[in-house]
Amino acid sequence: MAELRESSPAIADDDVNVDEELRLMQERLKQMEDERNALESNKNASASTSVPKGEDGDLDTEMEDEPSAVDARSVYIGNVDYGATPEEIQAHFQACGTINRVTILCDKFTGHPKGYAYVEFAEPSIVQNAVVLNDSMFRGRLLSVKEKRTNVPGMNMTNRGRGRGRGRGGFRPYRARGRGRGRGY
Repeated sequence: MAELRESSPAIADDDVNVDEELRLMQERLKQMEDERNALESNKNASASTSVPKGEDGDLDTEMEDEPSAVDARSVYIGNVDYGATPEEIQAHFQACGTINRVTILCDKFTGHPKGYAYVEFAEPSIVQNAVVLNDSMFRGRLLSVKEKRTNVPGMNMTNRGRGRGRGRGGFRPYRARGRGRGRGY
């Protein structure tokens, strides 16, 4: 192999390029590991910080991340213009109170907006202020603003069976049960 390197300078240059690329990849891998360790240490540090408590010693409801607590301080907005941005929706609902998050749902296959959004407020009392904006005009459309409902597991309406006439137990006329078919009985 050493003879081959001496006789062909192109192969020697390739070995240098491969070695350089390998060194660059190792450096990048080290950087990525350092970033991952920094993120993990930040996550551990934030998890170990104390949670603010209310006057009665219980955890504040603002810090709870339970879905029902988030749903209690969120509103559903229907008939949203497809070109709307979260900043525009935030500006429209800013008068109601402090907004934590604006979420515009998009189709997972096309990436286009579905036409509705959710706004999460800082406190549940602000939801009533936002519901007042029902039927308000936003980008030429009347918005439908409602309190966000909590999703109940097991209430999926798409899994209601196959319908009438399919499978076992569907409607079958008397003749199809074995009598009157063909000749004789």
